[in-house]
Amino acid sequence: MNELRQSLEGEGNSRFAFLQGPLLSRWAPIPLRLIVGYGFMEHGFAKLSKGPENFAAILHVIGVPAPHLMAWLTILTELIGGLAVLLGAFLPLVSLPMAVLLFAAIFTVHLPYGFSSIKLMSVTAGRAQFGPPGYECDLLYLACLAALVLGGSGPLAIDGLLRKWRKNGRSFHGGLVHP
Repeated sequence: MNELRQSLEGEGNSRFAFLQGPLLSRWAPIPLRLIVGYGFMEHGFAKLSKGPENFAAILHVIGVPAPHLMAWLTILTELIGGLAVLLGAFLPLVSLPMAVLLFAAIFTVHLPYGFSSIKLMSVTAGRAQFGPPGYECDLLYLACLAALVLGGSGPLAIDGLLRKWRKNGRSFHGGLVHP
């Protein structure tokens, strides 16, 4: 074991030195923002393209109160929240309603199907047939949101830009930056 540790700490590891340290780790939130933001927006666009009334009918069947209102709130949360995550904007704020949607999906839809999001049922005519997904992906989204809220949105984020403006004593009013 010591030999392995020494070899990793020795010259053989120098070619991977660029993967260590704060320079690279500060970019770690970027892939999380991209996949979570895009994923939420994709789900929102799918519900919107199939018709919010169809999603409201599904919500009605599973017993969600005010299904039409909740359908629109869900779609808007997915679209606006997804865009905000993608841009790294207001992450602590938008993560709350997004987390609520994920927990609602877990407890109203996915929980009876178990953990795994992939359930291969059969292969017919060269195509895989899958069963209903479990709550695995919802937990992954929740973990990513938690990591972004706790660790920060990283570089190229609107949150960072807003922090710089506040730090420099500037405020943003009505589209104009005031010193």
